[in-house]
Amino acid sequence: MHKYVIKGGKKLYGEISISGAKNAAVAMIPAAILVDGTCRIENIPSISDTIIQLNILRTLGAKVNAVNKHTMDIDCRCISSAVADFDMMRRLRASYYLIGALLGKFGTATVAMPGGCNFGGVRPIDQHIKGFTAMGATVEVKNGLVLARAAGGRLHGASIYLDVVSVGATINIMLAAVLARGFTMIENAAREPHIVDVANFLNSMGADIRGAGTNVIKIRGVDRLRGGFYSIVPDQIEAGTYMAAVAGTGGQLLIKNIIPKHLNCISGKLQEMGVDVIDGEDCVLVRRDKPLHHANVKTQPYPGFPTDMQPQITTVLTLAQGTSHITEGVWDNRYKYADELCKMGARIRVDGRAAVVEGVESLSGATIKACDLRAGAAMVIAGLCASGTTEIEGIEYIERGYEEIIDKLRAVGADIQCVELPEPGGVIPEAI
Repeated sequence: MHKYVIKGGKKLYGEISISGAKNAAVAMIPAAILVDGTCRIENIPSISDTIIQLNILRTLGAKVNAVNKHTMDIDCRCISSAVADFDMMRRLRASYYLIGALLGKFGTATVAMPGGCNFGGVRPIDQHIKGFTAMGATVEVKNGLVLARAAGGRLHGASIYLDVVSVGATINIMLAAVLARGFTMIENAAREPHIVDVANFLNSMGADIRGAGTNVIKIRGVDRLRGGFYSIVPDQIEAGTYMAAVAGTGGQLLIKNIIPKHLNCISGKLQEMGVDVIDGEDCVLVRRDKPLHHANVKTQPYPGFPTDMQPQITTVLTLAQGTSHITEGVWDNRYKYADELCKMGARIRVDGRAAVVEGVESLSGATIKACDLRAGAAMVIAGLCASGTTEIEGIEYIERGYEEIIDKLRAVGADIQCVELPEPGGVIPEAI
């Protein structure tokens, strides 16, 4: 077990290059199951979630060969089982994508319920099940497992209206539909950039998906997908996190390898707060050299402000002049991190999905913990902004979604290190 130790109060200057999109990668790796051949996926972020998923494919019988740290050749023609490893699966939020992929390919799937971050209670998959059922599958949830089976061994197309806009359900139904008989239409679909990326990946392998990025996606089933090459888009949320970091600490960062239009909702809010944001062709310059203004933030499905940026922007607003209001429009109970920020001197009042943030002059270092992935990123930002030393435990959440976060932050002036937690009665080892 390890923790991060941050000596804060340093402004950030320099350049950070953004890795491939985590939320695209964790859907694209299972999607390789549908491909009848070898697919080469480039720009895969080297994070714990993708490492676990690649290992799951190996346990199922797939051949996974690393071309380099971020490029994998995946051949799933040798998969011999549609039953995924329970212990590995329960560590992943995105475990449910294997249901759609295995069900679409083999007509059967046995997969553990989603794990990963825990906020808003157990992550519901009712909309996923609604889609699979409409396509002719029987689905049973039993003893922490999802057991799905297609009547006659193959799904059929269907018209599916999602009761709520769900990224996970949109992608999962899309995975299940590409090899189904006939035509599938998903209405009230989510529109996030990584949904478009997964659709583009599948289309490059021979799928027929239209409308990704709109609220109606149309899929005409094909008999097989062929192998091919694909490169994952940059990570919108990783970029937004570093944008928030420099907004909090002050300084100037050039954030490279991005798609600026994916960041419009984040850029606009930071500009409202008094941060300079200048778009380039594939980069964004973020600069803050004056006091922060308060702002109101409401998270919404894309193209609205992303829920996965809510903890980070709230952390920055703790240092803004005046009173800010946050409304969480996607998840219940996503303010667990607020108590950690209050240990550092923040003034936050939470009432259900709403939070009121009274800006303070400064934060002070403290021992805090990450309670989920994005809250963990917010704790890092808080530590960078705070005076004194901050120690962050529970960093395994952070490493689910941020590649080389220590190295990237050190390169722009942060004083951050990862140290091993001492054994009971033992001494603290050297930093690593």
